[in-house]
Amino acid sequence: MTPSDAPLVELTPAAAELVRRLREAHGPLMFHQSGGCCDGSAPMCYQDGEFRTGNSDVLLASLTVGGVAERVPFWMSKSQFEVWAHTRLIVDVVAGRGSGFSLEAPEGVRFLIRSRLVGA
Repeated sequence: MTPSDAPLVELTPAAAELVRRLREAHGPLMFHQSGGCCDGSAPMCYQDGEFRTGNSDVLLASLTVGGVAERVPFWMSKSQFEVWAHTRLIVDVVAGRGSGFSLEAPEGVRFLIRSRLVGA
C-alpha cells in the first residue's frame, strides 16, 4: 500500500475493541469531529444517524471494524477537514472522561485523534 492508498482514518486495536463494545450496547455507530469548542476537537461517537450531518460535513471514511456487521462512518466538518487534510487520522482511546455526548463517556475512557502526515 502506498501512502496515497492508505486510509484517511484508521482505528487502533484499543479503539476497535471499544467500537465493538459500543456497537453491542447501542447498535450501529458513527463518528463526527467538528473542531468546535470543548471536546469538539475529539471524535465523538454516536448511534448512527443521531448526529445530523449536512453540507458543512465531509464523510472521510466508512470504517470496517472486525466483529461489527456494518461499516462505521467517520464525518468531519469541512472547516476542520481543511486543517487536517494533509494527515491520516488515527482514532485511539485513552483513560479519562470525554464529552457527555459521546457514547464512550460512561466507560471512563475517551476517543482521541492522533495524526500522521500523509507520506510519512
